[in-house]
Amino acid sequence: MEKNLLYSPQPEGNVTDSLFAEMVLDKALLDFRKEKIQQKIDQSLRDRNKKEFLRLTEELKNVS
Repeated sequence: MEKNLLYSPQPEGNVTDSLFAEMVLDKALLDFRKEKIQQKIDQSLRDRNKKEFLRLTEELKNVS
């Protein structure tokens, strides 16, 4: 039975695939986070909550 050690050498393809998968996941999480903030911004506009709107727009700038 083969043991996979944390720092054992891996074929180049596996490393590339892992990095690509991590990049795709990071992008998906970033897009999801931005969408949630934008939804909250929309809600703050409907509620006419200027303080929350300003806070959320600043948060969105920092995420982008």
